[in-house]
Amino acid sequence: MAERETLSPSTALVVDAMERAKEAIFLDDLVPWKQYPRNEEFEPSSNNSSKVFVSQITVKQTSEDPPTPARQSSTLDESYALQLSEQGILTIIAKTSAGALHGLNTLVQLFFKHSDGGVYTPFAPVNIVDKPHYPFRGLNLDVSRNWMPPSTIYRTIDALAWNKFNVLHLHATDAQSWPLEIPALPELAAKGAYRTGLSYSPADLAEMHDYARRRGVHIIVEIDMPGHTSSVAHAYPGLITAADKQPEWATYAAEPPSGQLKLNSSAVTTFVSTLLGDLLPRLSPYSAYFHTGGDEVNAAAYLLDETVRSSDPAVLRPLLQGFVDRAHDAVRSHGLTPIVWEEMLLDWNLTLAADVIVQTWRSDEAVKQVIERGHKALAGNYHYWVSAPLSSPDSLEVLQYKQYLDCGHGSFLLPPTAPNQLPQSTDFADYCGPYKPWPLIYSHPPTAGLAQGQSDDLVQGGEVHMWAELTDDTSLDDKVWPRAAAAGEVLWSGPLAQERNLQSVGSRLALWRERLVNRGIRAGVVQMTFCSQSQGSSCGLGS
Repeated sequence: MAERETLSPSTALVVDAMERAKEAIFLDDLVPWKQYPRNEEFEPSSNNSSKVFVSQITVKQTSEDPPTPARQSSTLDESYALQLSEQGILTIIAKTSAGALHGLNTLVQLFFKHSDGGVYTPFAPVNIVDKPHYPFRGLNLDVSRNWMPPSTIYRTIDALAWNKFNVLHLHATDAQSWPLEIPALPELAAKGAYRTGLSYSPADLAEMHDYARRRGVHIIVEIDMPGHTSSVAHAYPGLITAADKQPEWATYAAEPPSGQLKLNSSAVTTFVSTLLGDLLPRLSPYSAYFHTGGDEVNAAAYLLDETVRSSDPAVLRPLLQGFVDRAHDAVRSHGLTPIVWEEMLLDWNLTLAADVIVQTWRSDEAVKQVIERGHKALAGNYHYWVSAPLSSPDSLEVLQYKQYLDCGHGSFLLPPTAPNQLPQSTDFADYCGPYKPWPLIYSHPPTAGLAQGQSDDLVQGGEVHMWAELTDDTSLDDKVWPRAAAAGEVLWSGPLAQERNLQSVGSRLALWRERLVNRGIRAGVVQMTFCSQSQGSSCGLGS
């Protein structure tokens, strides 16, 4: 094998992936007994003299990769072809390293451990030709509300790659803490992180990007602004309006602590320019996108902003337009494409340039509205694909979060108690409950809100969301996996996913969950062993 230094960048990626695949095949230790009726003999005889060994492995990339940021474009070819002959000849062909990595991840899934030792595949001959339906398949991970150590982020990147996701959206900062170190503004993390050591240095961030890149995953960093920025006040209190107003925080924010960047302040303009001028050059070698946030901007907070003194949308809109325009100009100046949350377009009616991608989260209708206004859209309806608790119980009647993995675990907010009065179960409900089980996630396509026959060309894909009010690194895996895998297959397969039988999907997902657990991902249970041993046929609800 050639020395690493003599390999092209894309070849080096594939060679590393081949070594990881070989290791996984022999170390997965998956004996699939749960997929067969109890005590059934399902393994081939280990004494079979006619068994065929894999004697040749060829992975062929037919063209060189484009530069790293371009590899995230919607036109990147991620297809691959995998063939395993009865004679033990294995071939994977792909145009790009991304396709080759997907093919190698598929290869590993074909093999099982034999109880007598060694590994085998029951599937040969195999001929697979595959490609994703959507170019953007991501997980949004909140690392601000509860800090996640880099080791947890690396573990999550591995799981994303195995599930053929290609984006980790890092929601890096929020009102509660600022864990991202900005050398040009050193006090941001020094005072805004929960404590010393719970922050990500520039070296940490670069290592995360490189680790992800080598696995075909791209990290997109989000700095949510102008809302969700109360943590800035720990270092720069003069930049924030309505900072941590107690007990009336709900007047000024979706959840505590309240606080937003002032909208008509030259000091804020300088701060944002310095922030982006430090961060964006460090992201541009790795990423094609930068997320500027824009969700849940609270108009009432600007009644307390001495540079504005108004909550009138007619007053705030041009100020917000200027704020977003300046941020997006900075993003583009470093060769990146801006992403915003849907409110900037749909609630504030800002004029966004044609290149801006709009991330939806509140409804299927939002996807339809975004593409009808000519923008590329990301889906992520919290009614189906979300994992987060909320703020205000009043939202229960208005909002539904389908792609939020944190939903249905209860609220982090505690209701007031009254003497001699027992609380009700609804007192502890979160805003986006109930819990979103994998069949609901699997049954919901990103295009659910589009009219029949309406083109989905502008729908780039979507994300599942893991908001972290009630999640940290010890509980993350169970909340994300294997439910995110269900969304991953929907994003990969597109409309074909809705044609599949949920019982067969559940059986495959249960088997896949076993692989994840064997690889160190603490994934939740899909079903009882009783159900998986009957291939799901004994656990239906009947007609």
